Amino acid sequence: MARKLENKIALVTGATSGIGLASAQRFAAEGAHVYLTGRRQAELDSAVKAIREAGGKATGVRVDSTKLSELDALYAQIKEEHGRLDVLFANAGGGSMLPLGSITEEHFDDTFDRNVKGVLFTVQKALPLLAEGASVILTGSTAGSAGTAAFSVYSASKAAVRAFARSWILDLKERRIRVNTISPGATRTPGLLDLAGPDAAQQQGLADYLAAQIPMGRLGEAAEIASAALFLASDDASFVNGAELFVDGGQQQI
Repeated sequence: MARKLENKIALVTGATSGIGLASAQRFAAEGAHVYLTGRRQAELDSAVKAIREAGGKATGVRVDSTKLSELDALYAQIKEEHGRLDVLFANAGGGSMLPLGSITEEHFDDTFDRNVKGVLFTVQKALPLLAEGASVILTGSTAGSAGTAAFSVYSASKAAVRAFARSWILDLKERRIRVNTISPGATRTPGLLDLAGPDAAQQQGLADYLAAQIPMGRLGEAAEIASAALFLASDDASFVNGAELFVDGGQQQI
């Protein structure tokens, strides 16, 4: 059976753990040469090693997506080594929790730099490399369309990501580049559990609380989000454009 991304060149940002890592592994297993980025060199090296040991093709590049010069260097490397990109998964991002009344300028800037500025320039600077008919995937969140206490800045940043996809499909229609948003619900990743702090009992309490809000009664797993990302990256989604794909166990559907 033919692999879904055979001979494709893919980039996954924020790929050292969680959804990004699982997606990079899945893309590589389906035949893509995957570029992974992250800010932590040791974790990046470990991720690349795991993909290569499984028989995949992977290249790690240390990049902070909020730093435009580092994005320039990344794309210069991809251009020199492969000359194009077929799949771009702009996944890098994150955030923390602060209620209205406690929000600081630093909190706002950090969240919007990572989730909005970083996504914008990750995609814009990739444009010269994106092949005709390429797939661009943006990581949104169920938080972008629902209220969450102490999470308003993060929620607003993810709503902005969703808005990007709607407009960019018009900007890129002549090149047949598809842009879709994948919006995970609560997913068992280090980033989610770290919101509860370092205490294991508090992390489990958060996981149990979030699972109770989901009709399927459990958290999602990173591999499940990666399967949805693979769908959007592949020709299986050739007529899916500008969509928001919720992978949330039904949380936003009730």
